[in-house]
Amino acid sequence: MTKPDVLMLYPQRPKAMQQLEDRYTLHRFDLADNKDAFVAQHGPKCRAIVTNGHEPVTRNMIVHMRDLRLVSCSSAGFDGFDVAAMAEHGVALTNTSQALCDDVADTAIMLLLAARRGLVPAEAYVRSGDWAAKGAFPLQRSLKGGKLGIVGMGTIGQAIAGRAMAMGQQVTYWNRRPKDLPWTFQPDLIQLARDSDALVVIVAGGEGTRHLINSDVMEALGPNGLLINVARGSVVDEEALIACLSDGRLGSAALDVYASEPDADPALTQLLNVTNYPHHASGTVETRDAMAQLLVDNLDAFFANEPLLSPVDLSGYLPAEKV
Repeated sequence: MTKPDVLMLYPQRPKAMQQLEDRYTLHRFDLADNKDAFVAQHGPKCRAIVTNGHEPVTRNMIVHMRDLRLVSCSSAGFDGFDVAAMAEHGVALTNTSQALCDDVADTAIMLLLAARRGLVPAEAYVRSGDWAAKGAFPLQRSLKGGKLGIVGMGTIGQAIAGRAMAMGQQVTYWNRRPKDLPWTFQPDLIQLARDSDALVVIVAGGEGTRHLINSDVMEALGPNGLLINVARGSVVDEEALIACLSDGRLGSAALDVYASEPDADPALTQLLNVTNYPHHASGTVETRDAMAQLLVDNLDAFFANEPLLSPVDLSGYLPAEKV
């Protein structure tokens, strides 16, 4: 039996790779020297692409892969994909938000705690001997009774909200539309920031959310406010973030993502009121394996003519006359 042809833009975890190699003819774009020539040669026979969210899926690639019908992505984010071109050409997209939900939610809470309780400077205080030499570490801020704003109330946002409630936080959220949930919906992002002690950002990346968190939002969050970003670096205006953190208009930030990864701007990362994490919210063996497996399972479902397990709705990216 002939194995289906699949274009691989990015390799997967070992167990998933073995399954892919056993079931499919993989055309290794990731190993090609001349990538345009490789797509021209192998792309037309491939009905599916497997990748992660960091290797671009371009309009040119989609146009030249005339039989392409699926992009199976092992990440939650896909802001490097030309989703408009995918929607126009009838290409389905799957991602892995459901597989990484818990670890990303845990990381958001970890950053909240680390920033509010001064974990990084406190650890250095003990390690350096300053505790003995200078006395007790300065008092920090309690989480119980605090007001947490969540920007984006998808699967991960809801998981963050549930954890925050268990810690005694009051949760309010902003989303493109309200949902039937036990938390208060606030349609005005500026007002949400103004009413919050800390703001967690967990929306999809891409042009639709670029610089959604701007200086107005940061100033509304205020000199005692904490901004936590576990979404994408593009969602926050990083130049404004550096300015607001530097002059006190924003109190602090805790970041898993940055505008120029992995070469993050030292003007941001070296600020003492910033807690840094290296885009590693889903970075556990268990979750990365689950993400890769979901990619395989979606691919298997596609070629078996079965419903996709975690499809992304691309209808919002179609031109109005095609909707």
